[in-house]
Amino acid sequence: MLNKKIPIPLYYQLKQKIIQSIENGELPVGSLVPSERELSDLYGISRMTVRQALGELVKEGLLIREQGKGTFVAEPKINQGLLKLTSFSEDMKSRGMKPDSRVEGVYVQGASAAAAEALGLTSDRRVVVFERVRLADQKPMAYEVTHLPLSRFPDLEKEIMHSGSLYGLLEEKYQIAIKFAWQTIEVGLSTPAESRSLGIPNRSPVILIERVTFDSNDQPFEFVKSVYRGDRYKLHVELHR
Repeated sequence: MLNKKIPIPLYYQLKQKIIQSIENGELPVGSLVPSERELSDLYGISRMTVRQALGELVKEGLLIREQGKGTFVAEPKINQGLLKLTSFSEDMKSRGMKPDSRVEGVYVQGASAAAAEALGLTSDRRVVVFERVRLADQKPMAYEVTHLPLSRFPDLEKEIMHSGSLYGLLEEKYQIAIKFAWQTIEVGLSTPAESRSLGIPNRSPVILIERVTFDSNDQPFEFVKSVYRGDRYKLHVELHR
């Protein structure tokens, strides 16, 4: 039971009890959390207090609400560092997860203004566009659209379908030495197309990432726009003074 004689707020005590139940496996991932009424009756507290505790856990990503179904234990978020240039496959493998991709499209087209500027294209503005959904343990994590200059990577659109790793293909077949990248991060809401690809409700919170990757000669060779599920990803960075 909750202790009503101590100065710790009741909603916070309930919140910690739910967190403990998740951590010790009493409430496994995907399980239905007791309703507000059930928790109110069980602990002898108001439904408003229960609602506050559950609301904070939803905001923190530990729980997820599904309209008309209830509140469930969410899958743990993947903690993504910001200081090291790694591929999605490398990130997932380092966490003991199996990476995969679902290819949505591979085609050649004229570069958009944003892609042409990012890649420094002037004369031949054709790019290979590679659209894919990134999967971890067969679950969609991110939707990526990659642009690469056709002049540097002839026949890439044919090769790309038979390669498990884009960076591996670029390094092995095209002798690209990857050096560094510029990356911007924003938050936003998913579009209908992105929502369908990621299997999330329309206008769900997402992390929007744009990256320009450079080779050992400091020349840009890749422009990527990624949409990461906000309920599965969080970003971290180590700061020093």
